[in-house]
Amino acid sequence: LIINAIEALNDKNGSNKTSISKYIESKYGDLPAGHSTLLSHHLNIMKESGELVFWKNNYMKADPNAPPRRGRGRPPKPKVPLPPGMVLSSARPRGRPPKNPNAPLRFPKPSGSGKPRGRPRKMARPEGGIAASSTTMMSASVRPRGRPPKVKTSAFTEVSVGH
Repeated sequence: LIINAIEALNDKNGSNKTSISKYIESKYGDLPAGHSTLLSHHLNIMKESGELVFWKNNYMKADPNAPPRRGRGRPPKPKVPLPPGMVLSSARPRGRPPKNPNAPLRFPKPSGSGKPRGRPRKMARPEGGIAASSTTMMSASVRPRGRPPKVKTSAFTEVSVGH
């Protein structure tokens, strides 16, 4: 149908989609509702198969003597034939290889310093309250948290002798 329409229209630059559609409608009368969609689909199929050539928004019959048109992008590298008798090994699969369930268990090596890794655990607070115990006496020698308070100077020490 499409090739008959292009031959009947006989335009040297080819025929666009609307002129092909109008010709088919004039020749065959009432067409289904999805005619333009079907026409686009079949034009694309014929273009990809090489039956039609799409150039400057027009479709024309492919010239059998013309060399095949190259697509966009870089052309693929030519494949080098393998010497006879050589068999290709299967490609390595993607991803991490599966673990062997029969393999012996590996334990992590102990660290050289003997200390466990990471931040140490918080020490539990003593439950004795404010009573003096060895832990509270030990914490008294340790500096308290935060910035130390400003030392207030008395008014008497600031009095200076005038000239």
